[in-house]
Amino acid sequence: MDAIIHSAETATRQLRALFDQTPLQRNAYLSTRFGADIWLKREDLTPVRSYKIRGAFNAMRKVLEQTPEQEIFVCASAGNHAQGVAFACRHFGRRGVIFMPVTTPKQKIDKTNVFGGGMVEIRLIGDYFDHALSAAQDYCAEVGGHFLSPFDDADVIEGQASIAAEILDQLGHAPDMIVLPVGGGGLAAGLRGYFKARDLATEFRFVEPLGGASLTAALAEGHPVTLDSVDSFVDGAAVARLGERPFAALADVLPAQVYLAPEDRICVTMLEMLNAEGIVLEPAGALSVDVLTDLAEEIRGKSVVCVTSGGNFDFERLPEVKERAMRYSGQKKYFILRLPQRPGALREFLEMLGPEDDIARFEYLKKSARNFGSVLIGIETSESANFDALYQRMQDRGFQYRDITDDETLANVLV
Repeated sequence: MDAIIHSAETATRQLRALFDQTPLQRNAYLSTRFGADIWLKREDLTPVRSYKIRGAFNAMRKVLEQTPEQEIFVCASAGNHAQGVAFACRHFGRRGVIFMPVTTPKQKIDKTNVFGGGMVEIRLIGDYFDHALSAAQDYCAEVGGHFLSPFDDADVIEGQASIAAEILDQLGHAPDMIVLPVGGGGLAAGLRGYFKARDLATEFRFVEPLGGASLTAALAEGHPVTLDSVDSFVDGAAVARLGERPFAALADVLPAQVYLAPEDRICVTMLEMLNAEGIVLEPAGALSVDVLTDLAEEIRGKSVVCVTSGGNFDFERLPEVKERAMRYSGQKKYFILRLPQRPGALREFLEMLGPEDDIARFEYLKKSARNFGSVLIGIETSESANFDALYQRMQDRGFQYRDITDDETLANVLV
């Protein structure tokens, strides 16, 4: 156990050659809202705007200490690990070949190139991280490169554990609870392992996206398993299979300590942090804050550290985030209206709208030789209760409709 303490603290000192400690900030807004002493460990403020630079730097540093002739480093990443590897390649003057899913946001691809400073080559492979991972491992074996896993690597885990050393140094004592996002498990394994080695009483809670619950699946089966499908929206944590090494460190976690965050609710949290606090978080970076709602009763009166793991958000995705947030909050609905094909029917419907109801989408094609036509309507409003009143007015006047907001298949085709 002393080994992880020594390794993490060594990594922490070595990292100072790249950047200062990331801030540990008490957040008054969240503390007041939840009646707790809530601190944000701002990993979204590293040079690459995520904690991944820690593990990448530490692993590369240790490889070059043992084999300084190593010239090529290879990795697979949905974006943040890639940026950390690129930054480390430029720092150490080594060539990097980085495999990323085709679906990786352009902002992360562009930033990876910038951080690499001409030392990295990017290859886009597959729709999901695991496709890129397989291609990267095959390529690495062909060229004799050193593979830098984003999470399933002891040196990477040690590098992430440097966050734990910083938290203790900055806070001056062990917090009552630390809330961590989980993707492949490297961050969670590193921080929890460091606190366990120090024999500190801090509790841990883990949160993963509902559409990528790899830790939940691994705990249920007693070993890492590959998920049948993954929702890639939370691209920084949407991993189909937990790492073997992280699972070894997390195997005794109680399932009740792992929470699942719905992707649409994460969007609400992202907008809330942006509008209320001016903090830009990517979906994975918002996970630890998002789950505070589920932990509200448990954390009251306690000191809680949330690790905001990344802030690499492409603002071209903001309309999607707003759309999903409004749908989750019940402020936006889509429905198909069966509209009578008679003069005045449309005006009759419009008169049923309340003063806070706004039509965001309207598609109607009049059909000949039919008494009714179908209308796709999207409506935004300020309060979810306004829809109950609207639906009641529609029923009272005999208008038939079908709410498709939560019909994922139909909504994806029509909306």
